Amino acid sequence: QVQLVESGGDLVQPGGSLRLSCAASGSIFSINAMGWYRQVPGQQRELVALITWGGNVNYADSVKGRFTISRNNAKDTVYLQMNSLKPEDAAVYYCYLDRGPNRAPREYWGQGTQVTVSS
Repeated sequence: QVQLVESGGDLVQPGGSLRLSCAASGSIFSINAMGWYRQVPGQQRELVALITWGGNVNYADSVKGRFTISRNNAKDTVYLQMNSLKPEDAAVYYCYLDRGPNRAPREYWGQGTQVTVSS
C-alpha cells in the first residue's frame, strides 16, 4: 500500500504564493511520475503539473509561468510552488503518483488539500 501525505494548502490573497508538498511512503517500489491535479466542485479533476522521475515536466496552460513543480527523488516527495495566485486557482489540490505500467495498482491519489484564493 502507498500513502500520499499532502500539506501546504491555505487561504491566500490574490497575487500571493503557496507551496504544496506531497510525500509518498509505503510499498512504492518505483515512481514513474508524480504530480498535482485540482478539482472545483461540479467540475472534472484537471491536471495542474506532472513531473517524471527522469525530470520531464508538463503544466496546464493556465499555470505556466506561475507554478513550478519539483521533486526530491531521495525523499519520494513532490512540491508545487504556486506564485501569482488567482481566484480561479482556488480548488482542492490532489497529489498523484504513477508507479509505472508494471505495477498494480499503478496510480495513487492523496486526500486533497484546499487552496483558497480570496481577498
